[in-house]
Amino acid sequence: MRSIRFALALIFLAVLFACSSDKAPQAAKSAEPAKAEKKEPLLYTGREAFQQMYLSAHLWAVDAKPYKLESVFNQESNGHEGKATIWRSGSASLSRRGLKSFLWSGSRLPDAPSSGVSSGVEDTYNPSNSSTLAFDFGFLKVDSDKAYETALKHGGDKLIKTNPEQPVFYVLDWNPRENVLTWHVIFGADQEAAKLRVAVNASTGEYIRVEK
Repeated sequence: MRSIRFALALIFLAVLFACSSDKAPQAAKSAEPAKAEKKEPLLYTGREAFQQMYLSAHLWAVDAKPYKLESVFNQESNGHEGKATIWRSGSASLSRRGLKSFLWSGSRLPDAPSSGVSSGVEDTYNPSNSSTLAFDFGFLKVDSDKAYETALKHGGDKLIKTNPEQPVFYVLDWNPRENVLTWHVIFGADQEAAKLRVAVNASTGEYIRVEK
């Protein structure tokens, strides 16, 4: 009888040990910290980023109107297809007599601005200043991706074939002489390094000219 009880006790201990052994690795795995997923940068066209900033501008001033939009070239995007991970805009308010800059960021670079929309310090607005001529958002009917396609047909394609990583950035502003909202598609990392500048009508998508 004692031998039977002893045998049963051994079996019970063996089963208990096996169960605890199976649970131990699982517990160890669950205790491991979850690896953070690497977030990919967000690339927006000019109009997509502009819409984000436009809402913030109207929270600042109900009568806010944009006067400029430009992309920022960085390591995450060469600017092809009209997209970038950082865009800047400027808005003017006649009622406040003020100017305010806004920035949209989808960048994941360590030194990049925080994701989403941020704003700068309010400045004084002079309606007669030609560099801050405000325009109606409704004039922006052609996005930066279409402006890029037009620019390719007027010299940009040759630069891209020569250098597939050719940097491109975009500037949108109002042309008072021709009374036209204009995309300036600039092939270069900055204004000084530009190899080609193509002006495109931001309302119709039509080619305007190659700028000097």
